[in-house]
Amino acid sequence: MSTFEQKLENYASLIVEVGANIQKDQTLFISASIETAELVRKVADKAYRVGARNVIVDWSDDELTKLRYEKAPAESFSDFPEWKVMEREKLAEGGAAFVSIVSQSPDLLKGVDPSRISDAQKAAGKALSNYRKMMMADNFSWSVVASPSKAWAAKMFPDLDESEQVPALWEAIFKAVRADQEDAVGAWKELDRNLNEKADYLNKKAYTKLHYKAPGTDLTIELPKGHLWCGGGSVNIDGNAFMANMPTEEVFTVPHKNGVNGYVKNTKPLSYGGNIIDDFTITFENGRITEVKAGEGEEVLKRLIDTDEGAKHLGEVALVPHASPISESGLLFYNTLFDENASNHLAIGSAYSFCLEGGKTMSSEELEERGLNQSITHVDFMIGSAEMDIDGILEDGTIEPVFRNGSWAF
Repeated sequence: MSTFEQKLENYASLIVEVGANIQKDQTLFISASIETAELVRKVADKAYRVGARNVIVDWSDDELTKLRYEKAPAESFSDFPEWKVMEREKLAEGGAAFVSIVSQSPDLLKGVDPSRISDAQKAAGKALSNYRKMMMADNFSWSVVASPSKAWAAKMFPDLDESEQVPALWEAIFKAVRADQEDAVGAWKELDRNLNEKADYLNKKAYTKLHYKAPGTDLTIELPKGHLWCGGGSVNIDGNAFMANMPTEEVFTVPHKNGVNGYVKNTKPLSYGGNIIDDFTITFENGRITEVKAGEGEEVLKRLIDTDEGAKHLGEVALVPHASPISESGLLFYNTLFDENASNHLAIGSAYSFCLEGGKTMSSEELEERGLNQSITHVDFMIGSAEMDIDGILEDGTIEPVFRNGSWAF
C-alpha cells in the first residue's frame, strides 16, 4: 500500500465498513469541516456503494466558528438550534449511523473568553442530552475519525516546511488507523480480538478497585458491582457491530461515581474547546473533584468541571499500554482521539451505560443507583506513562498487578 490515493481509499473503506458498518438502506450522517471535503466525498461514495439510502453532511468551518466566538453577542452562546436537536434525534430513532470527522486546530479558540466556550458547551450538552443517552447505550452506530487541517498539521509538525505538514499528518493518521496495511480490515479484526481478550480477563477477575501509582499520581478507583470491561467494537440495538473510535487501543469500563479518592496528574496535553490544558493535577474525595491546578488553561479546566454536578465526577476508566503503536510513534497529536490511545486515561462526566450488566435498558435513576455518573459532558484526559503501576483489588482484598511500568502485567 504505497500511494496516498490507495491509503485514502483504504481509510474511507474502513470508516464505512468497520467504523460505521453501514447497512443496506441505512442513512449516514457525517459531521465535518469543509477542510475535510476530500475524505467526506470518499466516505459518501463508499457508503452508497454498500447500499446507503442517503448521506447527510453537517458542514462546519473553523474560521466561521472562530468569528462567532469573537464577535457574536455573549448571550447567543446559551442557545442551541432546536432543529439540530430534532434532526439528530429523528435520525437516531430511525436507525441512522453517525460519523464525526475531527480536524479542528487545538488552538482555534485560544484567547477567547472562557465563559463563551463553557456556555456553548453547556447549551449543546443540555440540548443533545437525549441523543447522547442513546449514544451511550449503543442505540445506534457511531464512529469518530480524523482528517488533517492546515492549522492542526502546523501545530503537530512546526519544524517541517508548510508544504510538508499536511502530508505528514495524513501519514500519521493512516498509520494509526492501519490504513497503510494491505489488509486493513483484517488488521482491525485482529486488534478487536486482542482487545477483547484483555477485556475478558478483566471481566473474569471482577476487581472491586484499581489503585494507580505514578509520579504525581496516587489514585484509588472503586468499580461498581456488575461493571463490564469493553474494548474494540460495540454492537448496536439492531445487532450490528461498529467501532466507536478509529484509532482505538483501549479497554475501558465505568468507575463508581462516589468511589474515587486521591490525586492524578496528566501526562499529555488536553485539547478542549479550542484550547490546550496542560500540567494539571486533579484531586478527588469520595468521587468528587475537590481541587484542580493547571500550569496552562486552568480557567478552562475549572469551567469544564463546573459544567454540571456530573462534571465533578468520573465516568470512564480506560487502560492503554504505553507500548501502544501511537505511543511508540513518539508523536503528540494534541487531539484526544489519538492521544487517549497512547495512554491510560480517565474521563470527566457521563458514563457509558453499556459498561454495566443490563445497563443498556436501565433508566437514569437505576443507573444512578448502581453508581454510574451522569452528565451533559464527557471529556477524556491522559494520565499514563512508562512509570505507571496499577493494581487490581479483589473482593477478598487480594492485590494483583494489572499494569507494571506502563504495560500489561498479565
